[in-house]
Amino acid sequence: MLRWIVLVVLITAFLPLLPGAALAQVSDATTESRAETGGATTLEDILRRQRGEDVDLEFRRDELGSPDGGASTTDPLGTRGGASDPELWRALRYGEADITSQVRSPGATLLVQDGGMAWLQFRAGPLRTWGGYFLLGVVGFLALFYLVRGRIRIGEGRSGMTILRFNFVERFSHWLLAGSFILLGLTGLATLFGRVALIPLFDMMGSDRGHEINSTIAIASKWVHNNVSWAFMVALVMVFVLWVVHNIPNRLDLVWFAKGGGIVGKGHPPAKKFNAGQKIVFWSVILLGASISASGLELLFPFELHLFEKTFGMMRDLGVTELPLYGAIPETLTPHAEMQHAQAWHAMVSFLLMGIVIAHIYIGTLGMEGAYDAMGSGEVDLNWAKEHHSLWVEEEEASGHAIERPARATPAE
Repeated sequence: MLRWIVLVVLITAFLPLLPGAALAQVSDATTESRAETGGATTLEDILRRQRGEDVDLEFRRDELGSPDGGASTTDPLGTRGGASDPELWRALRYGEADITSQVRSPGATLLVQDGGMAWLQFRAGPLRTWGGYFLLGVVGFLALFYLVRGRIRIGEGRSGMTILRFNFVERFSHWLLAGSFILLGLTGLATLFGRVALIPLFDMMGSDRGHEINSTIAIASKWVHNNVSWAFMVALVMVFVLWVVHNIPNRLDLVWFAKGGGIVGKGHPPAKKFNAGQKIVFWSVILLGASISASGLELLFPFELHLFEKTFGMMRDLGVTELPLYGAIPETLTPHAEMQHAQAWHAMVSFLLMGIVIAHIYIGTLGMEGAYDAMGSGEVDLNWAKEHHSLWVEEEEASGHAIERPARATPAE
């Protein structure tokens, strides 16, 4: 008799674990109504989700509590004091929460910013990849050009006499702009490429402190970048005021281009204080530098400036609704999206200007004999000046401004 009692107990205990019993349980769950679970998720919902099948979520989307805190006469049993935690998170999940009644700060309605992932993928993908290839391509092209063309020499050799080309204020403005841009470029590149370049580099050097060193560099880079940016913007204005009158395009520029600027072919076309090539560099620095500065200011003051939203608005007014490689133009941008657009634009334009500046540095140092003197001492060899800026020399001599003096001893080039 005892054996039969034990057998019945065991069968009762393990019966729910049998396959047939499990199927019966699922079948029962299938017919289970929302009312019986108080509107909560049913077992069938869980099983359907595990099987990868679609689940109707309307029951969750509609269970958001009483929007008026339970004060409604039609729903006297609504949640007192506002929605409960589960109901609040459901409202947030489905974008139905009213979160603007008390919070008025910019971006208050944004809790999940999906655009951040797209920005991260762009920054870690196309921006870093193509930006890096672009700079390497510029350096490679200049190296190849140097091997083919060699250094551009002074045709008549040095005369032993110099003429003042740039005064102290002009040279100060140039070097303030150049020095600040180089610092901004290096710190920007360190921030963008630190994880993929600096960490492996320091680890490979055997320090095993790549992450720690990169963290220190990133923190310092951010501080330098934010503060040196003001020097760059001030210098940009100074350079524009000093030289804009000399960089207005004219017909001589067409002649300069037609003759290859003396870089290809023989002889140098006549030019005033700035030739057509230098004018390109000037306007590139001014226009691209101004764009970089504007996007940089938006990054420094993200809740104050909304440049992209205003730009997109003007484009829509002109009938432009889509952009190549971008897609549809949004009607509004949150401060978070503004920062992401500003950062992407800031980096892309900076890459372009860095390539132009690298070429400018090459011409001013290794690529052309005597060119560095213009921004070094401010005095250039008279023969160099007559070859590259003959019309300017004539103007200086005619006005009596030309100051010719014996050249100082210079190292052999």
